[in-house]
Amino acid sequence: MSELKKIAMKTPLVEMDGDEMTRILWKMIKDILIFPYVDLKTEYYDLGLENRDKTGDQVTIDSAMATKKYGVAVKCATITPNAARVEEYHLKEMWKSPNGTIRAILDGTVFRTPIVVKGIVPFIPTWKKPITIARHAYGDVYKNVEATVPAGAKAELLVTEADGSETKYPIHEFKTPGVIQGLHNLDKSIESFARSCFNFALDSKQDLWFATKDTISKKYDHRFKDIFQEIYDAEYQEKFEKNGITYFYTLIDDAVARVIRSEGGYIWACKNYDGDVMSDMVATAFGSLAMMTSVLVSPDGTYEYEAAHGTVQRHYYKHLKGEKTSTNSMATLFAWTGALRKRGELDGLGELVSFADKLERAAIDTIENGIMTGDLASMSTLPNIQKVNSEEFLLAVKEQLEKFL
Repeated sequence: MSELKKIAMKTPLVEMDGDEMTRILWKMIKDILIFPYVDLKTEYYDLGLENRDKTGDQVTIDSAMATKKYGVAVKCATITPNAARVEEYHLKEMWKSPNGTIRAILDGTVFRTPIVVKGIVPFIPTWKKPITIARHAYGDVYKNVEATVPAGAKAELLVTEADGSETKYPIHEFKTPGVIQGLHNLDKSIESFARSCFNFALDSKQDLWFATKDTISKKYDHRFKDIFQEIYDAEYQEKFEKNGITYFYTLIDDAVARVIRSEGGYIWACKNYDGDVMSDMVATAFGSLAMMTSVLVSPDGTYEYEAAHGTVQRHYYKHLKGEKTSTNSMATLFAWTGALRKRGELDGLGELVSFADKLERAAIDTIENGIMTGDLASMSTLPNIQKVNSEEFLLAVKEQLEKFL
């Protein structure tokens, strides 16, 4: 393969490096599967926790703005620090989720779909096709304001309009200590969310479900429901009917029951927190959190590809001791292939698109040939399974890839 000419790129990807074991896998994937074949151009941002702390989290904001500039980003998994992490890393403060910061700047919708392979049988027997979670990427608990409240305090929601007039909404009189938080969202963002979901459904020819809890949240959740319905009726109903697909709204508890009984093959749109939780549930039920693609699509046509799981802390500590780990790199690998494919599509580079397709096929074929990491080996129904460590898996993918090239 040394004679193979590297694939050229026109425009850089925004590369957001991350933390712990996924950071190790990030470098392995580039060294083994990308650098030998692609003349990779990236604008690099180190979103590792130490650098976020050093820059006062400015690096996270800078990476999001660069994504708006270049149009395509690829992001490694990152730590959202809690109190224990503040102590462990000697942080200046408990920084917010970098994903939350980036999504608030880019807006849009996160689409997450399981990577389905032979031999990994979903825990839900009826599921025959992938279920895509469409997660709103702005607001709610991820942009909340919260506080602890002492006994004897009274909490009110104050809205001051542009003319200075004020409206107060009573929340609670605290006879004992408690906590409070304030959430918000924007009509414009909800509209973008709705259109992203409708367009994705049309592109993929899949039914679209949307679910919230409007019976309890009669203003906040009901606003989502109304905006979705208004946009569907005015802009998409005829297109959906022409393509033989459907849209419907249901309560989220009813949606959960329907999902469990379904065979899959549709898009389930959720608000920000609901989508966070349900995408993990769907990924795990299909086999593994590491077998899930994730892409943020913003209204202005910006794309950010990421792994929809954490930094694999336990494996990282083993790695630091010099031990080999069998960490599944599929979601991180597919973040790279997704970004490379989209960059190729936007820049008219068919060779780059083809490379991304072949790399994904090589990764799936490697697993279906029985070579896999420990998480999949423990659940696969394939005969003659060969459990390999993190690096061995990527080398096996490389061997398969070179057959295609």
